[in-house]
This record gives sequence, structure tokens and C-alpha cells, in this order.
Amino acid sequence: MDTILPGQAALGRRWHSTTFRLLSIYAVIFSFSVMLLLGFIGWAVTGDMERETDVVMDWQLIYFDSLPDAGLADAIHRRIERERMHTNYYGLFDANGGLIAGDVLAYPAVLPTTRKGKTLDLTLSMGRNDQAPVVRAMAEKRKDGSTLVIARDLTHILRIRETIINALVGGGVLCLLAGVAGGLALSVRQMRRLKAIRRVTQRIAQGDLAQRLPIGGRDEVDMLAHLVNHMLAEVERLMNEVKGACDGIAHDLRTPLAHVRTLLAHAAERTETHHDAELAKLMERARTETDALLDRFRAMLRISEIGTLQRRGGFGEVQLDTLLQEVGELYEPLAESRSIQLSVDAPAADAIYGDRALLFEALSNLVDNAIKFTPEGGTVRMELRQTAAGPQVDIVDNGPGIAPDQRDAVLQRFYRGESTRHIAGSGLGLSIVSAVMRVHDFTMKIGSGEPGTRISIECWSRTLA
Repeated sequence: MDTILPGQAALGRRWHSTTFRLLSIYAVIFSFSVMLLLGFIGWAVTGDMERETDVVMDWQLIYFDSLPDAGLADAIHRRIERERMHTNYYGLFDANGGLIAGDVLAYPAVLPTTRKGKTLDLTLSMGRNDQAPVVRAMAEKRKDGSTLVIARDLTHILRIRETIINALVGGGVLCLLAGVAGGLALSVRQMRRLKAIRRVTQRIAQGDLAQRLPIGGRDEVDMLAHLVNHMLAEVERLMNEVKGACDGIAHDLRTPLAHVRTLLAHAAERTETHHDAELAKLMERARTETDALLDRFRAMLRISEIGTLQRRGGFGEVQLDTLLQEVGELYEPLAESRSIQLSVDAPAADAIYGDRALLFEALSNLVDNAIKFTPEGGTVRMELRQTAAGPQVDIVDNGPGIAPDQRDAVLQRFYRGESTRHIAGSGLGLSIVSAVMRVHDFTMKIGSGEPGTRISIECWSRTLA
């Protein structure tokens, strides 16, 4: 399983949360909607502006149509003289395109003579200004063969349209910023709630079923939290009932089994006076089986005790190099008695936060198993190394090893592999180790020692902060 560093996880949660995605989608949809709205307003305003201008120019053409041909040029000159705002432009051209009268110096070739308006963008040649404005032009062919052109300046109308669009753009940006700010504020509140829920669920996942999800409102998250809390209450009740029954059975059976063992010991003493070797063997076998049952019940109660420890109650700073040296010194005589070479490679490493007594017990179980299953003349190694994520402890032996398909099963209670059934034991050693790892949020992996078994303990939490 790949290690995810807390900083990377926090960054991923920040930029890939559902709230941020919804906020981004909202911003995109809002921006697209504003662009469509601006396009529609621009199209609507421009169309209405052109229609109104065409109506005005059409009435002007009707007026000029009522004048005689001989007086048209003078009427155009008078009209130009009275134009103070320069909103209208006129041009009268003969049949050959020559200018007769007006301030439009050249007939625009793109303008039809069918009295249909056309917008000319800075292309009209005229004499009043150096630069031609944007105009709406209309032309008609008169009966004498001349052509009359009327153009109306659209500059002030375009300014009004630009002002409207700029106001809409500014208002849209402000609305977008306000919406994003409000969304981020809601996102921060929601993320805080989810962070609190995540902290509680991590504790629940670690085995503390007494925890409950925080509730602070009446929305969908709180409805879900109510249901989860109700489910946790039922799970905790059922687990406590089952655990209480199992612990009660284990505790109650220990006393009669101890009495049976004592009675068997007295019976064995009596059989010695009768010199019955077969009966003595049967009595010894019964005592051995009784001892095995007592060991199993003691281990079961120990696992239950570890699982119900006050979370982090006995935790403190632990130096793993010193701890491994102590475990090695404890099991060195046992290893020598079986001609097994026990080595400890424990350089200085970062201190960890844990329960020293529980870790000592877990490491002792692992080393005891390694020595038990390693043949005489073999080797057992305890290794400590510092990794980027924290210290890692490896217990390596060259015994029969554990098949890949059995590596998860051996962590279950009472499981014994086919290759190790002939060796005495309760099958609860690794279960105790697994319980200690769960208390510390450490990860234990079983691999191959090539040959033998390699058990690795990663002394850092896989739970994301």
C-alpha cells in the first residue's frame, strides 16, 4: 500500500473536495450565462437601435422625395448648415457617381439603393471630420437618375450600449465574486464540520466505538450523523454483549480448568505408587492439554484487555533501538539453547509515541515465534531502520516461512499453518501482536525472508490527518 503524506492529502482534500468542485461548476455556469446574457443584450440593443434609425432616415427620404429635383441640392445645403451636432450626413450623386451636394464625398459601393439600412463601420468618406464615425446609412435611386445617400451617426447610441454592457459586466463580476466568496465561506464551514467528523471516524476505525459524530444543525449531514450515531450505539451494545459473554466464558472456565489441572497432578502422584506407566502417560497428556487450554484462555483475555485499553492512556516517547536491545538480551539465552544465532541491528532512530510495555510484549511474541519456528542452527535477525515516513522494525528468520495465501489467516485467533501444527502453541501470539498494532495505528506486514519469514512493523500511522 502506497504511503500518502499528510501534506499531500490535505492539499488534495482542499482542491478536490465536492464543495470546491460545485463552487467551480457554479462559477463556470455563471460566467457562461453572463456571456450569453451580454451577447443577447448587445444583439437586442443593436437591432432596436438600427430599426429606430432606419425609421428616422426613411422619413427623411420621404421628405426629400417631396422636393423638386432642382431644389434638392439647396435643401441639402440648408440641412447641413442647420446640423450643429453633426448627427446626419447627406450626399447627392449624379448618374455617374459624381458629387452634386452634401458632405458625403464618395458613394459607398456596399450600400444598396433600395432604401434598406446598412451599418458602415468607419468607412464613410465625408468632409466634416478627419475620421469617419460608425453610421447607419440608407440610399435611394431618384427618378432623374441621381442617388441620394443619408447617414446617421451612431456614436452616442453605441456609447449608451457600451455603458449598459460595462455596467452589466461590472455587476456580473461583483455578483460572481460575492457568490464565490459566499461559497468559500460555506465551504470552509462545511470543511470544518467534515474535518471534525473525520477525526471522530478515525477514532472509531481505531476501535473506540464510544465516539459519536458531531451534530450541529439540521441539514443532510446531520441527518446522516444521527443515523450513524444510532448505528454505532447498536454496534457498541452488541459488541459489548458478545465481548462480555466471551470474556465471561474464558474467565469462568479458567478456574475449573485450574482445579482439573490440580486434580490431575494429585492423580499423577497416586499413579506413581502403582507403577502403571501407561496410566502415567495418559495423566501427563491430560495435564499438557489442560495447560494448553489455560494458555489459550489467558491469551484470549490478554487480547481482550489490550483491545479495551484507554486509548493513548499509557503512551509516551519510546526509543525503539533501546527496546530492541532489551528484547534481544531477554531471548538470547533461549536462542543459544537451540543453537540459533540471534542478532540485533538497531541504530539510533526517531523516537515514537506509544505504550512501551505493549510494544515490548508484541516484539517479544514475534521474536519468540521466530525462535520457535526456526530450526536448530538457524538465524533470527531484528533490524531497525529509519524511513522517510518513520522507523520500521523487521523480524527475519530462516524457518519454514508462511505461504502467501496464509499470511492474513495467521493473524486470526487459533489459526495454525499446516507446516507448524506439530509445534506446541496456542495460535494466539500473532493475534496479540495484531491487537497491539491496532492500538498504536501501526501497520504489520508479513513477507518472505527468502527463505523464512519477514515481519515488518511500520511505526507510523496510515490514517490521514
